[in-house]
Amino acid sequence: MQLEIRPDPSEVGRARRWARSRLAGSGIGDDEPLAEILILLVSELVTNAVVHTGCPAVLRLSLPLLEAEPATVRLEVADRSERAPVPRCADGEETGGRGLALVDGLADRWGWSPEGAGKRIWCELDRCGAPRQGTATYGGGASAYEGLAFEAV
Repeated sequence: MQLEIRPDPSEVGRARRWARSRLAGSGIGDDEPLAEILILLVSELVTNAVVHTGCPAVLRLSLPLLEAEPATVRLEVADRSERAPVPRCADGEETGGRGLALVDGLADRWGWSPEGAGKRIWCELDRCGAPRQGTATYGGGASAYEGLAFEAV
C-alpha cells in the first residue's frame, strides 16, 4: 500500500494518520511498541523527504499478514531527489539533523538506494524482536554510525 506525499510539511501529519489507519487492520495494536516506533519512523522519513527535497514523494508500507509471526514491517519513502543522505553531527542546540540517527537507532535495518530519477530510503522492523542499535545497511554494505546524525539532502 502506498500514499502520495506532496512537498508540504502538513503532509507529515497526514502520513502518520494514514499509517495508523493501516496498522488498525493488520493485527498490530496501536499501543504496541512496534506501532509507536513505526509512526515515529514514518514521521522522520516523510519529514526528510518533504523538507530536504522539495519534491513529491511516495510512502510505501508493507505490513505482515495477521497470521504471520514473526514478521517484518517495511517502510519506504521514495522521492525525486538524487542527492544521497549525508552523515552529519548535530550540535546539541540545533533543532534538526537527528532524523536518520533516530532511524538508525530504532530500525532493525535501514538503507537507501537510487531509484529512477530519485532515491528510495527504507527501514524494517521485526515484529518479534527488539530494535538493534547502531547498525544500518546501505545498499548492500553495512556501517555503524553511532552518535552521528544524518540529513537527507
